[in-house]
Amino acid sequence: MAKRSRVETEQTINHILDEALKQILSIGFEAMSYTTLSNATGISRTGISHHFPKKTEFLVRLDHRIGQFFVAALDFSSIERLEISWKKALELAENRAVLRLFFRLCGTKSESVTYFTAVKTAQETALSQLGSEGECCIKQLIGDSALLLLENTSYTAEAA
Repeated sequence: MAKRSRVETEQTINHILDEALKQILSIGFEAMSYTTLSNATGISRTGISHHFPKKTEFLVRLDHRIGQFFVAALDFSSIERLEISWKKALELAENRAVLRLFFRLCGTKSESVTYFTAVKTAQETALSQLGSEGECCIKQLIGDSALLLLENTSYTAEAA
């Protein structure tokens, strides 16, 4: 068998990561597996595990992309708009999946997954654009989101 080029290897890795992101946002990190990735990509489970020996390595590599996806849905122009945009963002299953993943990671002892970019970026952006009131708003929204996810319901923009 011919040895694969570095470019081909990177293409394979990116293909796996793209599908992993899609599955994390659609079926959730817990439901994503080497089997679901293999079925979707056509790459063997062994091939996938060669590049990603631990499932948490997907999170390490996708953290920034997941963070950008979530924060892009938020409006930091005022506290009121931040609250409305957060609640509207959670109407989408993909954004709820991001927060479920955040809460799943809370308290983990994994050295490779330390802090989730999505929430950290939202908090830093709120602080820089809205001051300490913005930072407090994010903390409140995170708490509200935890309760919401426990209830397994969705926000409506009108509830803001």
